[in-house]
Amino acid sequence: MASSQGDPSQPDQLSPPEPPDSSERGADGSGPPDQGGRGGPGGRGGMVLARPFGIPVLVSPYWLVIALVYIVLYAKDFSRSGIGNGTAQYALAVVAVILLALSVLAHELSHTIVALAYKLPVRRIMLYPLGGVSEIDKEPETPLRAFCMSAAGPVLSLVLAAIGFGLMRVFSSGWGGGLAWSFFWMNLVVGLFNLLPGLPLDGGQMLRAVLWKITGKQSTATIGAAWAGRVLALVLLVLSVYLGQYFAGGSVTAAIFGAVIAAFMWTAATQSIKAARFRERIPALQARRLARKAISVEASTPLAEAIRRADEVRARAVVVVDHESKPIAILNEKAVMSTPPQRRPWIDASTLARSIQPEMVLPADIEGMALLDALKKVPASEYLLVESSGEVYGVLAARDLEHVLSGV
Repeated sequence: MASSQGDPSQPDQLSPPEPPDSSERGADGSGPPDQGGRGGPGGRGGMVLARPFGIPVLVSPYWLVIALVYIVLYAKDFSRSGIGNGTAQYALAVVAVILLALSVLAHELSHTIVALAYKLPVRRIMLYPLGGVSEIDKEPETPLRAFCMSAAGPVLSLVLAAIGFGLMRVFSSGWGGGLAWSFFWMNLVVGLFNLLPGLPLDGGQMLRAVLWKITGKQSTATIGAAWAGRVLALVLLVLSVYLGQYFAGGSVTAAIFGAVIAAFMWTAATQSIKAARFRERIPALQARRLARKAISVEASTPLAEAIRRADEVRARAVVVVDHESKPIAILNEKAVMSTPPQRRPWIDASTLARSIQPEMVLPADIEGMALLDALKKVPASEYLLVESSGEVYGVLAARDLEHVLSGV
């Protein structure tokens, strides 16, 4: 979810697909994608509102726009209920939207408090137009912990709904009654909706935990829960179309709103499936197995000669060495391919080689996430692989790694 930056002079640099954050939980499924399937639309930036428990709480700029829509909708509800006059109705609507934001924040804090209790690092909480996301940097160690962390949000929302119901008994009419009614329904909807068994919703996380316990495989559990999320998205879309076709007035707004949420859910569930399959391929990332055989040439060697020597021994990489036979650069494959054959005898191999930075020298036995992390430090098209003794083993090409990750 962040991009790696590299040297723009190199035409074939690697930007390894960044593994998603280990856990992100949304009050309604919105937010960035991750390996567990929690994700959806929204940008990564935002304004910091507070830092409860030292965790930054940010609000997306888009939330402020949607908040205006919410205010208008709440004002219309208060008008239909005969609560207040025009100005008072909008004042009440503003209070209702603030209560909605606080309810979503409380929902997310419940996830983070459980995560902190399990000693899982929480990066931040992000409030989006359709909910919120708790970005947790590590996966729970057991299905039970994952289930508890997922269930915390809906449980708290339903508790808040119960409190709102009690307040409706105390304030049966007027401004207080209108706000109590709104507080009750907003938390009831958030709580029940999130219990639906499909990613990226909390209910989907709970289903994923159950499937994880049954199958013993996180990726299988994620894909199963994500497909359930896709089914829920289709059902929601059909219901939205039905509302829009057979009803008028306020139901049209609800239909559009439902269709948007359905699209977000489908997108997030799809990203969850892709992320799970990405994780399945990580064990296959073994530098030694993916290495290309390499030959060494001096910097002044003509490119055509370097290619001839490589072809002679069936090597697919060329390392440029200095007068002490120390590797100093790696020939860039894409630059070589773009050089016409008639020019190759007149170009030194070093001209199309990238200097080897210390971070571009990797142990031949590096693999998995360690390999991805190493490549993100210095994105490049080729990396030098060495044995523990310092002897050159071969060259790791970014293109070969990408083929494995893409399943090609």
